[in-house]
Amino acid sequence: MSRKTLRRKRRLSMTSLIDAIFLLLLFFMLSSTFTRFAEIELSAGGAGGIAAEQETLFLQLGETDLTLNGQAAKLATLPETLRGRADGARLVVSLAAGTSAQRLSDLLVTLAPFPDLPVIVLGSA
Repeated sequence: MSRKTLRRKRRLSMTSLIDAIFLLLLFFMLSSTFTRFAEIELSAGGAGGIAAEQETLFLQLGETDLTLNGQAAKLATLPETLRGRADGARLVVSLAAGTSAQRLSDLLVTLAPFPDLPVIVLGSA
């Protein structure tokens, strides 16, 4: 018999592999950051009517488009568009079909400089 056939095959030890996996797991857990990127304040609607003397602005929000009172607008320029019209008004937002929650969040973050502008988001019936 040759020497090769007499030599037994050694099994590899899994201990060093498991140690390396635990070290990688520990590294990635400690180097990750878990932060909140933005906060949006939401309030539930209450009972009662809306004052009739308030001007109402209608905003249609789609996945790629945005209209304010029937006029095309852009999300980036919306604060400038609302600058003179937001005083004493309320904003009613209607979501088009297929509008993502991220798009609505982007809109609410854009409207953050107007704390006195009540935003009403219409839900599906």
